[in-house]
Amino acid sequence: MVDWNVKGCLIPLVTPFDERDRVDEPALRRLVNYLIEEQAADALIPCGTTGESPTLSHEEHVKVIAIVQEETAGRVPVIAGTGSNSTREAIEMTTAAEKLGVNGCLHVSPYYNRPSQEGIYQHFKAIAESTSLPIILYNIPFRTGRNIEVETVLRLAELENIVGIKEASGDILQVTSIIEETRKKGGDFHVYCGEDAVTFLVLCLGGAGCVAAVGHVLGVEFGRMCRLVWEGKTEEAREIHFRVLPLVRALFCEPNPTAIKQALNWMGIGVGGVRLPLSGITEKGKETLRRAMVELGKAAAASCV
Repeated sequence: MVDWNVKGCLIPLVTPFDERDRVDEPALRRLVNYLIEEQAADALIPCGTTGESPTLSHEEHVKVIAIVQEETAGRVPVIAGTGSNSTREAIEMTTAAEKLGVNGCLHVSPYYNRPSQEGIYQHFKAIAESTSLPIILYNIPFRTGRNIEVETVLRLAELENIVGIKEASGDILQVTSIIEETRKKGGDFHVYCGEDAVTFLVLCLGGAGCVAAVGHVLGVEFGRMCRLVWEGKTEEAREIHFRVLPLVRALFCEPNPTAIKQALNWMGIGVGGVRLPLSGITEKGKETLRRAMVELGKAAAASCV
């Protein structure tokens, strides 16, 4: 397996849009610096689904990765989201990202097509063979319609440059099996929690951290929770888990990244709105989010309007 030791709170960036619904480059650059300097991100992931990648043109997709790579300037690893339900397209996007000098790439399992486990394996194998970049798999069956089963993950983990998985199935037993079986094989396969509300549990099982959309607001807390577990201070980590959980839930009260963007805008980190087919946050969603943010001290009530 290629050398890979990225651990902690990896943050999948939202994509800022301006008032004309274009990628807002100045806002994206400000966001990069905010996440590194104020939220202590351990890595940045542009163009994941939190970045509304399905709504980005190929040109915009490459542009966003290039801006994040440039602005990060080597301070933390950049892991580009280059997944697709077209294997050929995923390879093309990965090739473009590799030319930009990113540190790795994140690949969601093919969505909508509903391929067999063999099809999923061959999809990722073809991508892995097309690049020298480290690859993190992304399993989120709620969105893709297909689970990457444990046996398939174990087969893929044998490939040289597949270094980990973002596990968002919500199935703790599946996560347990992946961690247990990859450890038996003696590899250094990284399992990242992709379901923010259960990050503490995955860390206690031996997870390498999280790919957390809530890191835009709770990056410091999630990074600290990771390190406390690794230091054996699980009681302190558990306290963080329960303290932030109401806000974690509120940040997903509407389709991601609707509430994340609203929270950032309230915090003075302007990122604009979401692109169709997502729509702006509802008044009910605002109230849920406002209450959770004020209670945790993430925003003053007067600013949440």
